[in-house]
Amino acid sequence: MTETLSCDILVIGGGAGGLAAAVTAAYHGAKVIVAEKAAVCGGATAWSGGWMWAPRNPLAVADGIDEDIELPRSYLRHRLGANFDADKVDAFLTEAPQMVGFFHDKTRLQFVAGTAIADIHGDTPGAGTGHRSVAPRPIDAYKIPAAVRAKLRWQLYETSFLGMGIMAGPDLQAFLHATRSPKAFAHAARRVSRHIVDLATARKGMQLVNGTALIGRLLTSADEYGVDIRVSTPARRLTTDPSGAVTGAILDGPDGPIAIRADQGVILATGGFPSNVEMRKRHFPRTPTGLEHWTLAPDTATGDGITLAESVGGRLDTTLASPVAYCPVSLVPYRNGKTGVFPHILDRGKPGVIGVLASGKRFVNEANGYHDYTTAMIDAVPEGQEVCSWLISDHRFQRLYPLGMSKPRPIPIWPYVRSGYLVKGRTLAELARKCGINSEQLQATVTSFNEHARRGQDPEYSRGTTLFNRGSGDPDNPYPNPSLAPLENGPFYAVKVLPGSFGTFSGAVTDASARVLGDSNTPIEGLYAVGSDQSNVMGGHYPAGGINIGPAMTFGYIAARHATGQSGTFRLGHQPQGQ
Repeated sequence: MTETLSCDILVIGGGAGGLAAAVTAAYHGAKVIVAEKAAVCGGATAWSGGWMWAPRNPLAVADGIDEDIELPRSYLRHRLGANFDADKVDAFLTEAPQMVGFFHDKTRLQFVAGTAIADIHGDTPGAGTGHRSVAPRPIDAYKIPAAVRAKLRWQLYETSFLGMGIMAGPDLQAFLHATRSPKAFAHAARRVSRHIVDLATARKGMQLVNGTALIGRLLTSADEYGVDIRVSTPARRLTTDPSGAVTGAILDGPDGPIAIRADQGVILATGGFPSNVEMRKRHFPRTPTGLEHWTLAPDTATGDGITLAESVGGRLDTTLASPVAYCPVSLVPYRNGKTGVFPHILDRGKPGVIGVLASGKRFVNEANGYHDYTTAMIDAVPEGQEVCSWLISDHRFQRLYPLGMSKPRPIPIWPYVRSGYLVKGRTLAELARKCGINSEQLQATVTSFNEHARRGQDPEYSRGTTLFNRGSGDPDNPYPNPSLAPLENGPFYAVKVLPGSFGTFSGAVTDASARVLGDSNTPIEGLYAVGSDQSNVMGGHYPAGGINIGPAMTFGYIAARHATGQSGTFRLGHQPQGQ
């Protein structure tokens, strides 16, 4: 028997974009239901760093950085080129500061400022040197009600330290310098000691940081504003009236079908299609079977929102520069036979590592963005060859910095070598032979790289010439450039890197209010798409870190305010509710 329910707003999907929409709509007095396909909420965001790109945000203004909107607009105009959608870009740049201020002042979602996080392409006009990003403030999971915690997707093991999340910024730097600084050691010791207590008492880490903290705070806010969140409840089809307007949806609840009438709108936020093998096969380059790609998104992100939009006249945007938000990954073999997927965010910019192809040649500025590294790898590998590369370092590097999943001292290296995750060679020639890399060319590449790195230069790819590159390096590097150091002393190590992703860029075509558009670019009444279900405002480009979550949160905020009939600029009261 079908259960029948009614609400004002139905949100299909419980990731960052969906929960942002739900909390915003509920704050404005709407009765909101969230239907999440998985048994927990958070999607790929819960496993991410949680940073969001939101230029001109209130935290930046409070720090004395009050940019003219033309600066980030100019940056996007130059980076996006033919994919620059002026209406959507302006909507994003106008509303992103309002979104940050709303959540920071009116909900449990509190932020910290990314004061030193520069935009990726620092030589582009309008590029930011910091203050354009925000991240969720860490939260003790015990401050989240138990019933809410039960719906939270926990942090990813591969990007944690034995299940303990580490936040980018001072927290991460303390761990990286724990063997070089008493102050850093004390910080790391406090964090690890608390984690051990959590493992003993709760059997998992309770210090939530990054994307897990973002989703935990959003879920807590949703609970406080009365949002009805239903997990393990996928949407099967949308319902419409005779005019074609979307009126609700049919869901599959744990106890049977549920018919939802949504009087003010349905918001699609199901996470795109990164885990849909057939859609990857059709839309991703160099993926002939759909299996040549390893995503960091949950396996429930299979394109449900796009299918629902298409069923009522929406369409998938295939005009973007890239259909996917790429990230280089490596595969982590575990003793139980399972394989983990590790994203290479941190290691590529540190001094003393290079990326090479099977030819033994470098192909990219390794310290640039993860999307840039992966697209360059895909473009550089000849047709007919496996799309892959190797990150290579010497022993000194591996003891100072992470190399993929392997950790620096005092964590031993032998488990990673024994498992085959790291390839070890006493010499570069031995390493090349084990990896199947051209030995003569690899040695020539390293010799040339070392000669210039000692002087702080990279004439081939200009590594270390931008603030973003230098910020990814190590300020304590003894060589002139924070991102460059020679690879000199064996043994040498390599980890194989493959194309992966955080999610998809291609989504339903929408207008600047996040309304799904039909074939004639007419809005489909009652239907919105946000997050990865929406064609990304960045047009398939990756100009800065956080350009997935920033637009997801912003257009979730925009969609909810439009659906609930709000107009004008939201007036911020600067009365934060949470800690």
